[in-house]
Amino acid sequence: MKLDIRRIVTFVEETRIEQGRPVDPAVRRAVAAAVVVNPYAGQYVEDLTELADGASELGNLLITRAIAALGVSVADIDSFGKAAAIGADGELEHGAALLHPNLGAPIRAAMEAGLSIIPSSKKRVGPGAPFDIPLGYKDAVYVRSHFDGIEVRIPGAPHADEIVVAIAITNGGRPLPRVGGLRKDEVARMDGLR
Repeated sequence: MKLDIRRIVTFVEETRIEQGRPVDPAVRRAVAAAVVVNPYAGQYVEDLTELADGASELGNLLITRAIAALGVSVADIDSFGKAAAIGADGELEHGAALLHPNLGAPIRAAMEAGLSIIPSSKKRVGPGAPFDIPLGYKDAVYVRSHFDGIEVRIPGAPHADEIVVAIAITNGGRPLPRVGGLRKDEVARMDGLR
């Protein structure tokens, strides 16, 4: 199923100072979001395969836009995450169909990495309501400095029959991390889910 996209929103947040201290290099986070029509809004459909099938193309579109917006080389991308904000006539499972089976593969391929899970969330919301994209280090789950998130709000979306699908990528973890745990420079290739 080809997804009907009503809007695409891309933005970048850059933190240069945290608690009066410089953050160098600045931590940049890019979000790319698409407002898509939910073909199953207002109805129960047992097989969501067609909706899931459209997610791969959507993943390619969003990761391409996010990488361009972040403005760093692919090798300098540290974290990723994904989320869905489902309009009132949809189900959480509609967002799950878009996020889980197929959206992650093009994200990992574009980043040439990503052994870790891609943190995700889904939430039913009204138009313009905020939702969060959780973030985690791309190659190991337990890199605490990268346990993070970014709030997203798309004015006027999602309508009751829409879903906002959003991804986020970063060039670093939280500014000035200091809670210990596995450090990114200690990650070995086999640490993906450790």
